[in-house]
Amino acid sequence: MPFTRRGLAAGFALLAGGAAIRRANAQQPTYPAGTVTLIVSWAPGGSTDFVARVYAQQMSRELGQSMVVENRPGASGTIGHASVARARPDGYTLLFGVNSTFAMARHLFPQRGYDDERSFAGIGKVATTPIFLCVAPQLGVTDIAGFVARAKAQPGKMSYGSSGAGSSAHLATELFLRQTGAEVQNVTYRGGAPAVQALIANEVQMAFVDAVTALPLIAAKQVVPLGVSSPQRNPLAPDVPTIAESGLPGYECASEFAVMAPAGTPADVVQKLAVAQAATMRNPEVLERLKQNSIFPAPGTPQDFPAYLAAESSKWGELIKARGITLE
Repeated sequence: MPFTRRGLAAGFALLAGGAAIRRANAQQPTYPAGTVTLIVSWAPGGSTDFVARVYAQQMSRELGQSMVVENRPGASGTIGHASVARARPDGYTLLFGVNSTFAMARHLFPQRGYDDERSFAGIGKVATTPIFLCVAPQLGVTDIAGFVARAKAQPGKMSYGSSGAGSSAHLATELFLRQTGAEVQNVTYRGGAPAVQALIANEVQMAFVDAVTALPLIAAKQVVPLGVSSPQRNPLAPDVPTIAESGLPGYECASEFAVMAPAGTPADVVQKLAVAQAATMRNPEVLERLKQNSIFPAPGTPQDFPAYLAAESSKWGELIKARGITLE
């Protein structure tokens, strides 16, 4: 086949185009090429912040770049979530979320400025921590049956402490009351710590308390544990029965942590983060640090996150509607 000037020109154009693409690819830095910011939508010092910092430290090693934690608290976590939903979808801004925000808050904050399914690409679940049902020692009750009997004998006379509508502890309580049929009044405090102090002082008779806070109080006999919200007994408090085995089959509630990126983050970036996350949650040092605080691995993947999110949201949305829970 004879060469023509037009054919030669076209050939040179193709070669030049291919070279340009190769140069562009060569200049494109491999992700991550800089610091990754992990947004925590709660204040420093809580269980979400603690897990995020342990996670970020090991993820920095896995990714070969620094991952730093930035706290953006407010409005039950929705402020931090909204900021990540608006972030550039390049993998350099991620969200470390907890189910009280990504599955529960949507049913109480309809004007959040983002959509939990459409605004994020899930990297996957990370870990879970149970919640202990505790009562004041002055109550003189040592098991769930005794507490329910007391509450039903005095409907509306006892109270429980919570940090406000939509928190994991609050909805754990409402789920418990729905399944038992007991009437206990909610007293709202400005955070989990004041609610626990009110329980210790017997200002309220009952509260669901995160394991990391509850375990030292149980050891010091400042509160009496009646049950734990997980399907299995807590290995750090093996004598405390599960709520499910105490007459409420199927009862389950926990604070669950997950990592998300803004929607539109490239699939290869999501996958690289997922691989690094899986390695992080297998790391013996990470697992030991979490276990010491009664936080246990619950690794997930980008593929199974949408189904998990839908099921978790449905469960708590139905409860919020049935119990008539509002922000007031």
